[in-house]
Amino acid sequence: MRVRIRFTKTGKIRWTSHRDLARVWERVIRRVGLPVAYSQGFSPHPKLHFGLALSTGHESVAEFIDIDLDDDAPNVPSPAELLLLPPRITAALPIGLQVTGIGIIPTSTDSLQQAVVSCEWDIEVREVSPQQVAPAIERVLAADELTITRQRKGKDVTDDVRPYVLDLAVVGPTDGGTQLHAHLATQPRGLRVSELLALLDPAWDEGLVRRTHQWTLIDGARIEPLEGPSEATSTSHATARAS
Repeated sequence: MRVRIRFTKTGKIRWTSHRDLARVWERVIRRVGLPVAYSQGFSPHPKLHFGLALSTGHESVAEFIDIDLDDDAPNVPSPAELLLLPPRITAALPIGLQVTGIGIIPTSTDSLQQAVVSCEWDIEVREVSPQQVAPAIERVLAADELTITRQRKGKDVTDDVRPYVLDLAVVGPTDGGTQLHAHLATQPRGLRVSELLALLDPAWDEGLVRRTHQWTLIDGARIEPLEGPSEATSTSHATARAS
């Protein structure tokens, strides 16, 4: 059985690295008694599959993890029992991590790394006004080509990232600057928030950044990873605990 969990990462826990977050989940899964399956070989490890890594310091209300359970374990939960787990798992997680959905998915489902084609972001730009941000957004959206240079296998590679900017708009002022909303493609390589800000203005600094959605495509329709084919799904939109 493969289980997909949606969770938040907000508040001080956003400074936890992706690797440390994986360790947190390993401990919590043991604590709540989920019979996770283990890999074979000399050094077995729990079969946990994360989606696209979230940059340290960024928040999210749309993170996902897939967990393979041991179907032969005596305590493997039934679908009905599984749907009751989110509050119990949340109680075992550090403050700022909260389970907001859980579902059973086919083991043949593409990995999150392969399936997610785009993400949406709320991005605060520090110490600039909406009036300053709007022209830069118009320039980026009007461009036929947007080139950036990246390191790939030790070499500088120039990429046109214009196809990755699916949508970009000013939301409004914040206490520290301006919030914008971005919809960025992730395949085949994607565009980081820091790279997007550099395209808008290299002198601008990011404030609070929050991932709000991750999207897959099924038969041409944009689908959230827990909305696709599943045997059982439980979702909740409770407000994330804040530190």
